[in-house]
Amino acid sequence: MVLAKFTIFDLINSLSQLGTLLVVIATAVAGIAQLRHLRASNELEALLRLTEQLREPHMQVALGFVQRELEGKLRDPAYRAELAHIGFIDAHAHPEMDACNWFNEVGALVKGRLIDEHVFLDLFARLVTYYWKQLLPVIAILRRERGASQYEDFEFLARLAQTWTAAHPGGAFPKRVARMPVEDLYAAIDAPAN
Repeated sequence: MVLAKFTIFDLINSLSQLGTLLVVIATAVAGIAQLRHLRASNELEALLRLTEQLREPHMQVALGFVQRELEGKLRDPAYRAELAHIGFIDAHAHPEMDACNWFNEVGALVKGRLIDEHVFLDLFARLVTYYWKQLLPVIAILRRERGASQYEDFEFLARLAQTWTAAHPGGAFPKRVARMPVEDLYAAIDAPAN
């Protein structure tokens, strides 16, 4: 049996290779941590931008239109025909298109995991669900000639929002934190008279 002779140089060489390996591992771990931080920063920036877009005047007009006027407009056959016609739909005449487009774009970002699904739904699930219901007749008209892929990312987002809302009927307040009392000072005054 032959025993290999290790010299001090072999030991130093082995230790330097081990040291190099440890440096590479530490660099990889630091790189992963940096990537996670960068991703979180990008997600935050995207979410803040979406919130800004939602507050822009043309979006507020569109959302208000959907809430107060769309149902009445849809009773007009000419209005519905403009939606059903393939081609450009003027958002000045059809403000609901701005709302449909915004929700569809957000759905694409959530589907592509560019925005954290849970954070977005915590903030906007009820809004998405409400506007999906309000805009469903419009989407049905748009899909007559354009097919089921029209506003499918909005549909995806609405399905996620419905599921999230069902799972969190009372909201998503952390169970580990006690709720604060909220007194409605005007409840008795605002209550309908019997």
